[in-house]
Amino acid sequence: MGFKELNQKIRNCTKCDPFTTRNNTLCGEGNRSARLMIVAQAPGEKEDLSGKMFIGPSGKILDELLNFAHIKREEIYMTNLLKCMLPKCRNPKPNEIEACHTYLDEEIELINPQILVPLGYYASKYLLLKYEHPILPRIEFYKICGKLLWTNKMKIFPLQHPALLLYKPELKKILQTNYQKLETFSHECKWFFCCPMRRFYNQDKLERKWIELFCKGDWESCIRFQKEENGEFHEDNMLPDGSFMKI
Repeated sequence: MGFKELNQKIRNCTKCDPFTTRNNTLCGEGNRSARLMIVAQAPGEKEDLSGKMFIGPSGKILDELLNFAHIKREEIYMTNLLKCMLPKCRNPKPNEIEACHTYLDEEIELINPQILVPLGYYASKYLLLKYEHPILPRIEFYKICGKLLWTNKMKIFPLQHPALLLYKPELKKILQTNYQKLETFSHECKWFFCCPMRRFYNQDKLERKWIELFCKGDWESCIRFQKEENGEFHEDNMLPDGSFMKI
């Protein structure tokens, strides 16, 4: 199935109750070859009226956070876990997620992103469960915000929803720091082509998680990268976290 067929299914969907109160369903927007795929919870009132993503108050904050990370909307793909606005913008019910998640699953298959970036608890919970990664209770969600996770199938980078700053503006610096990582994730490490980690992985001497989490993920935090940039000597068997592997 292609995007044309998928989007038509989304527009005509009547699987759960919110279809009776919506004005528009929201299909995904952006770069269909994107490395990063942002997944929000559901459309808000402004989005429901316009049929476009993130044009309300939280959209303005999102644009500020993306701008801080030097990321443009057209560089990424954005979508929602639920395609209809929920009455009074309440939290989604399990049966609504069950009815709607197949559309997101198909989008992920079509986009084939390097990193999924869920915004908020419910989008993060769904994606972590989908890829069989342990989840935390909602009260502890903040512990994984801004941390790149590898599920053995997909990289997931949970972030706080930008709407959080409408209620807690004092958290702005925290969100800026977390969102800034998106710039790092927009491309793999420039040293990857000649890095011993790549050679060891190709020789089946290194677990894939090192490549995904660092070389093709948060390479900025890699100790090898930092030493390379500073012109400091480092052994070939030094791992990205500064420990050493046996060779």
